[in-house]
Amino acid sequence: RVRVHTGPLLNQAELFASGFDAVFHLASAVSGECELDFDLGLHSNLDSTRALLDGLRKAGNTPRLVFASSVAVFGPDAANPLPDLVTDNTLPSPQTSYGTHKLMCEHLIADYTRKGFIDGRSARLMTVTVRPGKPNGAASSFFSGIIREPLAGVETTCPVDPDVMHPVSSPSNTVQGLLTVFEASREAMGGRLALNLPGLNVHVGDMLQALEEVAGPQVRQRVRFERDDRIAGIVANWARGATADRALALGLRPDASFKAIIEQYIEDCRQPTYPADALRGLNR
Repeated sequence: RVRVHTGPLLNQAELFASGFDAVFHLASAVSGECELDFDLGLHSNLDSTRALLDGLRKAGNTPRLVFASSVAVFGPDAANPLPDLVTDNTLPSPQTSYGTHKLMCEHLIADYTRKGFIDGRSARLMTVTVRPGKPNGAASSFFSGIIREPLAGVETTCPVDPDVMHPVSSPSNTVQGLLTVFEASREAMGGRLALNLPGLNVHVGDMLQALEEVAGPQVRQRVRFERDDRIAGIVANWARGATADRALALGLRPDASFKAIIEQYIEDCRQPTYPADALRGLNR
């Protein structure tokens, strides 16, 4: 009962208007891409979301929509200093194009919901790690790369200092968060339609220490620090940590520890759907 449609979102107007009960909008050009290619970010993030929302509005059946927003909506500003921990009520002031697009989409979704066109809600994802596969254009890609690559036996670099702290979440916990936000009633959401998903606030150095505890010093030694000022500059404008009181009220919790996140990734990699060499570095 699964039908697959592929292609640019901007070319899917007829599909969007065909009538859905539920939509999970996860598509996005990522942070590093948006900084390097301004037009790509606008088309991929704003124009595509607008096309999706207009299609759903034309269908006329008020579907429920969950939008994958981001902790990147928060950033430092002279008039709005960034707290050590951003909360659901922290005023967003993004300092990247990606974060700006996410915030603008949050407001669009809230307005389409206010007008009764959709039943929308926005879940602000923490950085997801450990992501399977290959590195992508996200400035946050190294948060997965410094774990995934060493476990696969590949040397890699960390572009920021070990004392950088950031909120992260495992793929499975993030998926659970999206599903819970989808299933929550408007009453349980309690007003504003954008909320933080739970994250584990962790230092890069602690991530690597957890890697050594799980996989051994030989695996940890495959990561070396090599500062990339472009990446480090983007990350410096992100939240160092976050809380998620509204998500906690829905029953969600952050991952128990970063060590547990690594152990879950290793377990996942033993499934037949993962690349056969994903854990090659553990066997050396």
